Amino acid sequence: MPQRDLDPVQLDAIDRRILAELQQDGRMTNVELASRAGISPPPCLRRVRRLEEAGFIRGYHAETDGQKLGWQISFFAIVGLESQKHAVLDGFESLVGGWPELRECHMIRGGGDFLLKLVARDATHENQITERLTAAPNVARVQTLQTIRTSRSLAGVPI
Repeated sequence: MPQRDLDPVQLDAIDRRILAELQQDGRMTNVELASRAGISPPPCLRRVRRLEEAGFIRGYHAETDGQKLGWQISFFAIVGLESQKHAVLDGFESLVGGWPELRECHMIRGGGDFLLKLVARDATHENQITERLTAAPNVARVQTLQTIRTSRSLAGVPI
């Protein structure tokens, strides 16, 4: 069957139900997913594969408990660079992209150039990460914001 490009308006109610269900539980079997979507398993599997190939489903992962794994601190950093030249922006993204503590990196506007979500094992480790950030090439300013608690953290988007 030839691959056709899909855009969000071409998704029907069943496609959207499949996406919503997988977003909630990516481990369910195809049989369970098909039942929840109201179709039989073979067409459900074909739809999932089509949604994967079209890029609506980018991957599957396990949600782990960072604190149980020794990552006691979660914090954000707003980073302002000395220049917004592409080479400077790309260089910064490449640098921090190799840090295992970096969980998210967003280029932003209005108050900084990047918003980073980072994790640290303890306060000393957090300070070391902050020092690495402030010492990075072309970094003009860093503001860190430590997370006290997270009351909501949802994967994906509303479907």
